[in-house]
Amino acid sequence: MSFLYPQSSATDARAVGGKAAALGWLAVQGFKPPPFLVISPSAFEMGGAKHGLAESLRDAMPALGPGPYAVRSSGFGEDGALDSHAGQFDTFLNVPVEKVVTRAHDVWRSGFSEGLAAYRTLRAAGAADPPAVIVQQMIQPVAAGVAFSADPVSGRRDHAVVTATRGLADTLVAGVEDGQTWTVEGDILSGPATDPVLTDQQVRAVADLARRVQQTAGTPQDIEWAIDEDGLHILQARPITTPLRPSKTPDNSLVILDNSNIIESYPGIVSPLTYGFAVHVYARVYRAFVGLMGVGTETVAQNAPVFDNMLSRFDGRVYYNLLNWYRALSLLPGFSLNRAYMETMMGVSEPLPASITQSIGPQPANGLRRVTEYTKLAGVALRLGFEAARLSRTRRRFYLRLEGALNSGLDLSRANPTDLAREYRRIECELLDRWDAPLINDFLCMIAFGASRALLEKWLGPDGLALHNDVMIGQGDIVSAEPAQRIARMGQMVAAARLTDALLANGLDALEGSPAIQAEVDAYLSRFGDRCTEELKLESIPLTEDPRQLVFAIVSYAQRPPSTHSPKAPPDWAAVFAGRPMRRIFARWIVNWAKDRVRDRENLRFERTRVFGHARKVFMALGREFTARNILDTPRDILFLTPHEALGAVEGFGLSPDLKAIAMIRKAQDAASAHRSDPPERITYKGLARSADPAPVGAAALETGNERLGTGCSAGVITGRARVVRDPRTERLEPGEVLVARHTDPGWIAVFANAAAIVVERGSPLSHSAIVARELGIPCVVGLKSATAWIETGDEVEVDGASGRVRRVSAIV
Repeated sequence: MSFLYPQSSATDARAVGGKAAALGWLAVQGFKPPPFLVISPSAFEMGGAKHGLAESLRDAMPALGPGPYAVRSSGFGEDGALDSHAGQFDTFLNVPVEKVVTRAHDVWRSGFSEGLAAYRTLRAAGAADPPAVIVQQMIQPVAAGVAFSADPVSGRRDHAVVTATRGLADTLVAGVEDGQTWTVEGDILSGPATDPVLTDQQVRAVADLARRVQQTAGTPQDIEWAIDEDGLHILQARPITTPLRPSKTPDNSLVILDNSNIIESYPGIVSPLTYGFAVHVYARVYRAFVGLMGVGTETVAQNAPVFDNMLSRFDGRVYYNLLNWYRALSLLPGFSLNRAYMETMMGVSEPLPASITQSIGPQPANGLRRVTEYTKLAGVALRLGFEAARLSRTRRRFYLRLEGALNSGLDLSRANPTDLAREYRRIECELLDRWDAPLINDFLCMIAFGASRALLEKWLGPDGLALHNDVMIGQGDIVSAEPAQRIARMGQMVAAARLTDALLANGLDALEGSPAIQAEVDAYLSRFGDRCTEELKLESIPLTEDPRQLVFAIVSYAQRPPSTHSPKAPPDWAAVFAGRPMRRIFARWIVNWAKDRVRDRENLRFERTRVFGHARKVFMALGREFTARNILDTPRDILFLTPHEALGAVEGFGLSPDLKAIAMIRKAQDAASAHRSDPPERITYKGLARSADPAPVGAAALETGNERLGTGCSAGVITGRARVVRDPRTERLEPGEVLVARHTDPGWIAVFANAAAIVVERGSPLSHSAIVARELGIPCVVGLKSATAWIETGDEVEVDGASGRVRRVSAIV
């Protein structure tokens, strides 16, 4: 009888043992292990090889290629799913051809060792049969090792583990040498710090090999591998026998995040406290909004998860959860009649794919449904008309309610935790649940602004858009322009008193002998003390606590030459619409009505700043009380709790008594996020939010050329040296430079003062940057994508604030 099984027939574990069957399976599946053959255990007896084996091997060995060879066991049950028998049989490497029979017999005899008997007793595996023997062409590797398609230590199925050593891996497999280890999840998560055995490409190739074997086998695999001058080879594969975590059930639910329209309010890393507060505000306010638009309370309640998840926090940054915004919009009457118009309400720079939006909300209405929808829409129009007619009264009552809520008389500097929690709840009930005037005005503003802009463009072309910008933004009674006006006046007073240098050196202490200027500063802080860079973030330090930004702004205005900017004269409507009186009357009415709504929108948004400022004071006071009671280490550690957690510690519904530990973990997480580059503007993933990779995706390739087009917001053409500013608290402009920024907010006023022009990546004609630029009479372009990557500090650029064109005249060398 033949004692040999060639590679092509070594697939039955009952005949050739587990390891040889695994090698045969690998060969059949195309993984190309080094050539091998199998010697049946019946070829041996205790005294040596039976007659005929040597002759059979002599004829078969040339098919394996030149030696030397590896001679190893293939026990019955070895490398199985239940028992690996790792290290229980002898293995011999670099065996010359004349020693193969002797070493094969030694391997067979190891099947009778005391160690193997003890192993099988411990595993309750019964008595051992002698193993078959594998004879395999020997690889002479530069590196070798083992790899697991799942992590056998942590049990994570999404982590592959690669361990390697230089040369042969026999000492590594035997446990004599530790080797170097990498953890891989798509990309390399961890590895040796110095002198790596493998390149990153080789590590990924080994991990990919282990995963391909797993995919083919249908179960996680432990493989042995080697790399020689011909490349990567698989030497062995067996199922991982240690328990792993459960397999994931596929989850293909799509999530799309976008921050193009929210980054102006919440730029950069946003604290857990701010994020939790914002989520809560958005949920309550937009429930009220759809209610005002005629959506029933039962429908709102059924869609609670939509309103509770309108924002997401990705790697510390705040994003809109776009699909939930779209779902909220789909509840509005008339959605099925005009999806496209409703989508513009989200205000994002890139529309959602039609393949996605068509699966959300009601489908386009046809037949009798159109009549029903138009009836609902007419009801909304009547409701809006009614609300528009009484908007002045609604706004007046809102202001009264606001002043009452923000001036409760509670001394926050001495309030106890219970009083502070009660103060926050009062703000919730009196303001957040009754945010009617801002909601109604914002919706009317959106309609009026869009309709008036489209109308002037249709009737007057580009001149109509320029006229629209002039009327909308050039308003003296808009609150966003008031800080610039006040600071300019204080700057003139400081310059006249020759206090510029003293103010810069000594801060507000330099004004002690100037009561008139001090009175102006005190009045400013009283009205705008909550305004600061990133003012809607509770972690931001307001001007009342750190007035340095105000000082820098006053100094910048004091150092400016007298302004030659004078407000534009009101448009001559009769000349613009000469011979078309009906168009003139209607255009003037709708533009002026839209102008009033824009003014009220900005003024009401300032009141939002005051509400957030009051919430900041309440939580900071609560942080002080938590620190006094040893609940937190410092008052500002409260920023790393959510409002729910902070209030729960006071009101009794909190889950964890160790808020210090929670704050410490989140502080470390945010510090790590801050060291990573900003994620992209839009992020798409499937399944759990926690499974999304926080590593930033590579930026899209920039457009080529030296000219780009954004949105023109303030007319004028300026050529000057660019300065890219990312943090206005630490960076300043020299007079005459062009400010280039990703985003701005009211706290940038000190930087605006010296700017010859403003270029911003984000924003709209109603952004603070556009409003202040108009007030200062300097060109402004917003919505210029990737401006801070395209333009570098020192480049000479030309900015056309009317057309939105920005040209890089020369780049810094």
